[in-house]
Amino acid sequence: MNDTPGWASPGSAPSEDQGADVPRPSQPVDGNGPAAHWSPTQPPAGQWSQPGPSGTGPGAPGPAPAWGGGPQGPGWGQPPLAAKPGVIPLRPLGVGEILDGAVSTMRAHWRTVLGITLTVSVVAQLATILVQRFLLPAPPTIDPYATGSEALRQSADSAQSALVTSIPSAFITLIATLITTSVLTMVISRSVLGRPVTLSDAWAEARPRLAQLLGLTLLLALMSAAIMAIGLLPGLLVGSTAGAGLIVVGFLAAAVVVLWLMVRFCLASPALMLERQSITASMRRSAKLVRNAWWRTFGVLALTWLLTLIVATIIAIPFTVIAMAVDGGGAGSLFTDGSAQFGWSFLIISGIGQVITATITYPLSAGVMALLYIDQRIRREALDLELARAAGLPGYGNGS
Repeated sequence: MNDTPGWASPGSAPSEDQGADVPRPSQPVDGNGPAAHWSPTQPPAGQWSQPGPSGTGPGAPGPAPAWGGGPQGPGWGQPPLAAKPGVIPLRPLGVGEILDGAVSTMRAHWRTVLGITLTVSVVAQLATILVQRFLLPAPPTIDPYATGSEALRQSADSAQSALVTSIPSAFITLIATLITTSVLTMVISRSVLGRPVTLSDAWAEARPRLAQLLGLTLLLALMSAAIMAIGLLPGLLVGSTAGAGLIVVGFLAAAVVVLWLMVRFCLASPALMLERQSITASMRRSAKLVRNAWWRTFGVLALTWLLTLIVATIIAIPFTVIAMAVDGGGAGSLFTDGSAQFGWSFLIISGIGQVITATITYPLSAGVMALLYIDQRIRREALDLELARAAGLPGYGNGS
């Protein structure tokens, strides 16, 4: 790892061969410790001091060991006090510490975090409102008294219209998420080391990687779409009642595969940003880091998604109620003919709620993803030692 937020790619062997938790050396490395481009392979003899028989003496651990005290030393198998130069302690993290680290980053660098999330959210919401108001076609009118084939046709037209109208907003949201995630990942990489970071610094670090991050996101989206299409295709070809059953089974099977792949590749984005790897190399890197930790990774991501959903719901409900109360005409058309032709007042008020939601949830999601990546590298590759060196902690091979 370098002293800059761009983290060099370590070797891949430990991710393949080591278990979920690797023992840490009992003493920080000396002045001939890991190089800037750190590799987690075993260093030559003599680079790590050995503790005395009781964990004390000339080779004893420093005041803040990264994890344990060696097989015979104190604290083996349980996390002792660890150095904490920034928002997280430099040792394997618990789920609560990952969430707390994301929130602590928002508090410690609130100007930078608020600056990027608020700016991107406002621009994205303005673009979405303008597209919805001027570029998208009006939703089809639904006759509540239609029956039979006419009702089926109206349902198909409504579903098609909803799909078409959701594409522009989904694309705008994708771009906004990419920008905020990339910049916030660089902010977190600095906050872990306890270093200040400005918005211009974070943007300068993230900007060269945006094109590759977009390519990675589109590739994962195309993979998901292709898998879903393969799962639905047999049922669509068969048709009739049996085809409907095949569609349900194929959808469930494809959804399971997509979920497995998305968790497997969830760390590709921070790997691409922090290790400066290619798209395919980042996907392989993520697969190696998630290996043997799929369920834990899924649990952390599911909990984060649940928290963001709760926050979004709490914020959206009052703004939606106020918007519908102010724009009574749109709400009336929704309940009479099924066409939600909302006016400017509804779009603006609900848009304010969505900006507030994005400003809060974007940093939380990006922070959890980046810290989950760091945690997996600490567990598999003892990255905490190199983080301590980069943070300038005494006794970790930084010349102190």
